[in-house]
Amino acid sequence: MLLNRIFVGMFVIGIVVSVVQLVFLGDLEAFEKLVNELFNAASTGFELALFLTGALCLWLGIMAVGEKGGAVDGLTKIVRPLFKHLFPEISPKSPAVGSMMMNFSANMLGLDNAATPLGLKAMRELQEENPDKTTASNAQIMFLVLNTSGLTLIPVSILAYRHAAGASAPAEVFVPILLATLCSTLIGLFFVCIKQRISLFKPVVLLYLGVVISLISIILHTVQSSPDAAKYISSIGGNGFLLLVILVFFVLALRKKINIYETFIDGAKEGFNVAITIIPYLVAFLAAIALFRASGSLDLIMQGLKNVFLFVGLTSVEFIDAIPVGLMKPFSGSGSRALMVELFDNPNFGVDSFVGKLAATMQGSTETTFYVLALYFGSAGVKNTRYAAGAGLIADFAGIIGAIIIAYYFYSI
Repeated sequence: MLLNRIFVGMFVIGIVVSVVQLVFLGDLEAFEKLVNELFNAASTGFELALFLTGALCLWLGIMAVGEKGGAVDGLTKIVRPLFKHLFPEISPKSPAVGSMMMNFSANMLGLDNAATPLGLKAMRELQEENPDKTTASNAQIMFLVLNTSGLTLIPVSILAYRHAAGASAPAEVFVPILLATLCSTLIGLFFVCIKQRISLFKPVVLLYLGVVISLISIILHTVQSSPDAAKYISSIGGNGFLLLVILVFFVLALRKKINIYETFIDGAKEGFNVAITIIPYLVAFLAAIALFRASGSLDLIMQGLKNVFLFVGLTSVEFIDAIPVGLMKPFSGSGSRALMVELFDNPNFGVDSFVGKLAATMQGSTETTFYVLALYFGSAGVKNTRYAAGAGLIADFAGIIGAIIIAYYFYSI
């Protein structure tokens, strides 16, 4: 199982590298750093689960109101023709369809706090239709890869970080991020469709893809015509959409004379149970990632890559300095974000440098694959993830390569 090998590999490599640092380099604090990072990661995992508990209770409570009021069922009807082709193994009337669509919508709008609870709910609903409860189904893999590929129409947090770092034009990365994340999503989708023998060349599928591409084109045109519009689309459009969804859910529930408060509480209770379930999975992978990074293994990989690119004769290797952001993103969203901000503050680069802009583009091009794998499959009790990790990494790789190519096209060095 790939996930197990990666998990064990990060621990083993990290410890071996630390032994080398102690024995050959005389770093007497090598082991202490690893142990401290392990305890910090365990604490972070639990604190993150506590944070998620509140978000899960809130959004699963709202989803329960939407389901009882019929709003989720209405949303399901809109996407049912597409999902019928992408998820042929699940019932067209499955409640998972509505949860998945809500999750995708929240991700596209950059609303991470809302997307995670909805994604967890969708995965558990897909698990109910999974004949082998310990092995990931085709539908679960498709959903997870589309989720980890991270299609984001409005990268709210990245624009905010660039603004805070004093960027002259914070929204300058908007278009490149949109294109890079589209590369990641399409490659991830194509790969899973090939594995599951799903044809994308059907009128219904092409129609939906056309609508998404048209929507992206409109956003691109709006931002290019008025760069300042990105800020308003992010703050007003994304959060306004979220508040509109809540309002519609409540209005429809009132029309059906549903007790909204009690329905909300029932859904929130489910959120608490899910949060308790995911703690071990969060702690496990956060610990592995922290140890791997603290040992210096990631730094060694980066230096090796830089030497390889220089050896083969690449004359422009400026992108190397931003690569850690792309490599860290599949493992840790907070870790890659920290690396991005570090480049923003680095006097050798800065937020408006080529490296700074590329780092922001990479940060927005994909999602945290291993975090999502551990979180989503852990909540559903799935142990054999099959090729989900490999498919997610392929999507991540496509996003990173796309970000580099797009950055050289959009940003002058």
